[in-house]
Order: sequence, then C-alpha cells, then structure tokens
Amino acid sequence: MSRLAVILLLATLASGCASLPNKATTQIDNRRVEYALSGNGDKTVVIENGLGGTMDLWAKVLPELSGNVTAFTYNRPGYGNSDPVSSPRDGQHIVEELRLLLNAKHLPPPYILVGHSLGGLYMQLFARLHPDEVSALILVDSTHPEQFKGNGAYENWPTWIRIVYQLATSDVVKQEFDAIDATGNAVLAIPTFTGKQVLVLSALQPTKETSALADDANAKRRDIARLYPGAKQIWVDSGHVIPLEKPNSVVEAIRDVLEQH
Repeated sequence: MSRLAVILLLATLASGCASLPNKATTQIDNRRVEYALSGNGDKTVVIENGLGGTMDLWAKVLPELSGNVTAFTYNRPGYGNSDPVSSPRDGQHIVEELRLLLNAKHLPPPYILVGHSLGGLYMQLFARLHPDEVSALILVDSTHPEQFKGNGAYENWPTWIRIVYQLATSDVVKQEFDAIDATGNAVLAIPTFTGKQVLVLSALQPTKETSALADDANAKRRDIARLYPGAKQIWVDSGHVIPLEKPNSVVEAIRDVLEQH
C-alpha cells in the first residue's frame, strides 16, 4: 500500500490501537491541549505525530521507555481532545506552539526529537530553527521537505486516492497537508542540523512497490539521510506506520541515542 493510502488510514488505525496511559489536558492560550507525559528522567524525548495520526500511535513505544528519561507526546490542535485553532497549520506555527507547550509543562531543553511521517518534517524544522534546544533527532519514515513536489505532487495521485482524501480527511488534516510545501521550503531555507546524532528510520516494505509515484516516494525516502551529514539510516522491515508495526525499532533508536548521551 502506498504512503498516500496509509496517510488516509492513520486516523482509523489510531482509533483501533491501544490507548496511551497518563493522558491529560492543559490550557495554553485559552485552548485545551491533550498530552501524555511519562517518566521523570533528566533527558526529555519529545514525540510528534504524523498527518492524521494521534498520540495513541505511540502506545507500544512509550511504555518501553524507562530509566533516565521523560517522554512527552501530545495531540496537535484539532486532533483528539485538543481544541482547534485559527492560526495557519504550517510547520513554523506548529513548532512554536510545541515549544510554548513544553515550556508550560516545565520541560527544559535540550530535547531528543522523534517525529513520524509529517511529524518528522516538523521535527526537522524544529531542529534547524532551534539547534541549541535539540540534542538528537530521530526521524521515523519522515516526510521529505519536497515530498509532494515533482512526481509526488497531488495532481499525480491516482484518482481513487484523491477522492478518498477529499471525503475522508478532516479540515485540520487538509490544512496541514496544504501547508506541507511551505513547511518543506522553510526547512530547506535554513542550514541543516549537524554535529549531533541523527537517526533516520526508513520503512523497507514500500520500496517493493513499483510505479512512478512509488519510485518517487522511495527516492525521497532514501534521500532524507543525505540532508543530514553523518546521519545513520536504519531500514526497518515495516510499512509506513512503524510506531505500530515495529515499535521496538523506535524504542531501540531512542535507547541508542540515550546511551550516547
């Protein structure tokens, strides 16, 4: 199944997977934000969801993190029990909202950033905008800054996927998707994140697909590591939704980074 089709199924998958413990809500700028916080270590892992996904996608990952770590994840505005907002849904707004939330929860940097799919693109922007606040970056089958350009552009999607996308996705998903090119442009306009550990977890199963769209997606999947000199790319025998399909690979990547720190 293509990455595009999987994106459309993320919300359904999230509703059927285990629920995270320690869920709570807090008020930020008079809006409700849903989050989960576990552990009380002096190293903070900050986890960002993909397009259409909620923090429950990490229900098989967070319980496995233990020791000297605090793990934090949340639902962006318009997801789960987090209130929607009227501000643009591009990466720069989302990154600054996340930083405000982390500050409100008294979680100081530096952070180990973990992002899946579109969440990986947001975390790339976070790391480039605020490198002093980041100790390591883990990208989990991340969206490429130019993911939906060229052969990956919306107009090149199969008709059935475009129909399902229009009918099955929420307004906030459409707003975030429409801002992906702007977010990717912002990422590439800033010097890359270097001098610290970057792990790139890439899904192996989609590379078996053959079509112009799949070939483009897989070329970009391979190219992400090039954007971060010294990055280590790890191929995971999984589909796109690695946190649900192969959660141990994410846990091992986080532990690997923690051992280095």
